[in-house]
Amino acid sequence: MGGTMAEARQAATFRLDLGQGTPGRRWWNPALKEVGSAGLRSWRRSLAQCKDDILSGACPAGLASGLFLFAAIQGSRFMQLDPSLGLVDWIKASLPDWGVRWLPGFQGAVAATIFAGGLWTALLLTLHVVLRLLLRYQGWLSEPRGTLSLPTRSWLALVRIFSGRRPTLYTYQRSLPHLPLPSTVGTVAKYLESVRPLLSDEDFQALSSQAQVFLHTEAPRLQSLLGLKAWWAANYVSDWWGEYVYLRSRSPLLGNSNFYILDFLSVAPTPLQAARAGNAVYAMMRFREQLGRGEIEPATLLGMRPLCSAQYRQMFNTTRIPGVSGDRLYHVRDGCSRHVVVLHRGRFFRLGTHGGLGGHLLSPRVLEQQLQYILDDSAPAQPTEEHLAALTAAPRALWAQARASLQAGDRSSKAPLEVVEGAAFFVCLEETPGPSRTSPELDERAQSVLVGTGHSRWLDKSLNLVVFASGHMGLNVEHSWADTPVPSHMWEAILAAECFELGYAADGHCRGTPNPTVGPPERLLWMLPEEVAASIPLALREAQALARDTDCHILPFTHFGRGFTRRCRIPGSSFVQLALQLARFRDQGSFCLTYEACVTRSFHEGRTETVRPCTVEACAFVRAMEDPRLTDAQRLALFQVAAEKHWALCRAALTGEGVDRHLFCLYLVSQLLRLPSPFLTQVRAERWKLSTSQSATHQPQLFDPASHPDYVCCGGGFGPADDDGYGVSYVFMGESMVTFHISCRVSSPDTDSRRFGQHIQDAMLDVATLFGLGAGPSTRARPGEAAREASRGPEPQQAPSAPRDLEY
Repeated sequence: MGGTMAEARQAATFRLDLGQGTPGRRWWNPALKEVGSAGLRSWRRSLAQCKDDILSGACPAGLASGLFLFAAIQGSRFMQLDPSLGLVDWIKASLPDWGVRWLPGFQGAVAATIFAGGLWTALLLTLHVVLRLLLRYQGWLSEPRGTLSLPTRSWLALVRIFSGRRPTLYTYQRSLPHLPLPSTVGTVAKYLESVRPLLSDEDFQALSSQAQVFLHTEAPRLQSLLGLKAWWAANYVSDWWGEYVYLRSRSPLLGNSNFYILDFLSVAPTPLQAARAGNAVYAMMRFREQLGRGEIEPATLLGMRPLCSAQYRQMFNTTRIPGVSGDRLYHVRDGCSRHVVVLHRGRFFRLGTHGGLGGHLLSPRVLEQQLQYILDDSAPAQPTEEHLAALTAAPRALWAQARASLQAGDRSSKAPLEVVEGAAFFVCLEETPGPSRTSPELDERAQSVLVGTGHSRWLDKSLNLVVFASGHMGLNVEHSWADTPVPSHMWEAILAAECFELGYAADGHCRGTPNPTVGPPERLLWMLPEEVAASIPLALREAQALARDTDCHILPFTHFGRGFTRRCRIPGSSFVQLALQLARFRDQGSFCLTYEACVTRSFHEGRTETVRPCTVEACAFVRAMEDPRLTDAQRLALFQVAAEKHWALCRAALTGEGVDRHLFCLYLVSQLLRLPSPFLTQVRAERWKLSTSQSATHQPQLFDPASHPDYVCCGGGFGPADDDGYGVSYVFMGESMVTFHISCRVSSPDTDSRRFGQHIQDAMLDVATLFGLGAGPSTRARPGEAAREASRGPEPQQAPSAPRDLEY
């Protein structure tokens, strides 16, 4: 489904500190103030973006259409026609006498301009209203894969008509509906259903009683205030989610919040590190230019439902600035950020990306030349700067104090920091493929991109481009500004442009010629105050401990993929999620609360919702798979029931009827009101021992495994949400492959990423046997053994018609 990756830990560890206070006559002020501020922020943000949208033609009508309308009205008046039905003459008569009788026709032109502007605005608003009404339609979610009903086909046609000929990235932005506010009764009922398989009868009865008390006491007051925010602000969840779950978290970003994306499973287009980095930097900067012009095609769900594009605005030139009690996002305009910062062997360089008289983007070959200069520079790092980046991996309060000391210093101490925080993105040139340890190369790359050495990433930057000496590369992404599908969309476009458009010469260099007139990159020299220098060893020890404690494993599952699940008429996400429940049961011998991220970007400023795939139906299926007395037909029937239940949960999450974001906001309101709620406190205490996410593939046409079998994208991953749990991300690549990214803590005695990877592989194969792929589990000494060599297998048994998949 393509949701966020590392948010489960942040959500679970979120705490709200409002200081001391007791309810009184003015007990409601903090809550109303927060709701009012949220609405004002929303309207201010909307007005600030309105001008940019009009100039870029993302309305969906741009200035050109307004000028055309004005010219048409003026032309018709010249031909003695009046399409305004007398309104232009009425406006002209109402205008004051400006004393310009010497300029004939001036007042008529002004009146025609006013009329054209009013008509253009009215048409624009009509388009938005009609589009917003059309985008409320959700009927297509319930239709079987491969079929579209007449209402859905009519809906698609109308959406395309009212979107204009060539919709841009922000065309639909102002027409997306607002996230609906579910009822508290429905949310609590769904929550109780989700935890039923994890609780004893006595514990469930106690929780149900607590829930009923909540519904009759605190819930009405909390819901009414939340309803006010849902009416007043663009989205009742997203600003609080970003603020309290991410920016106010005081935990280190390393391995807890930031996530990673890798390039290809095996191939590197060139073995030259500087060449790979040069093409990647050029492609990313060019993507930024296209983004600024709104030329990127809007992301859609299943190629039909447009998704919110608000997160794209902060993809580049964005830095998370640490604070003592909360962070903030700092963003500069593209025109003010024409450089990247490169980190190599503890040294920082400012690399200008534009040059020449016109300030054009430098060519990939010139950028390679600049990067090679950095690689060839033998000057050592200064003792105080070598581990400086470890501060960004420290607890946020420690880094905030150190940064404040840097800011309070003279110009020489804070200038390098301004260069770093104002860069388009951060580039890390690595000397080795990954940390020194005995593990496969793929695991090393994942481990290195995610955590590095503890001091080799500037984790505050929205994007860290990591390029290894072998030519492989990856992306480390700060999480507060966006969820996984947005940087993944960009990353797919970058890899495709870099490999198939820009390409490389026969000797591995970027195409083109060097430019000897371009000067070398500027070395950033840090003058660190004593208190900052004293903080670095403390931050480094903690960062290195976190890095050593994070274990990553990549499992390329090549037995089957999307093609098989499609023939089984089962959504791929449902197939994998049920296999993960089986694998986790075999690994730990019990069930656990499971986090599955799902996008809500079909609503304005939407981010994510949680699907809870550990259901009563899923547990029944898992127990059936472990019960030798049952037949495969009985297991298959239970699997189909569990898959249908999973789909129903996904559809509820997609349409704003999920559980967790509503409960999160209710808890937050209860804290703002200083109104204790034992039920909501119990909900907040939950631990997500299995956190999962499906990486989105927005543009599968860019990478065809049949045409380019070596260029198989690897996907990405994240750290575990719980210190005794697993983090699992998976991505479908082509028709016959799924890649799993598994993480856990080394210090946990209960988890092992490679062992869990083996359980996942066996569970996938065991589920496949129910559809006719290989032998059944009851005929094997060890699960998965008999079907090991079966990649396609016989035609699977057909399940009943299934809903369309939620993959991008």
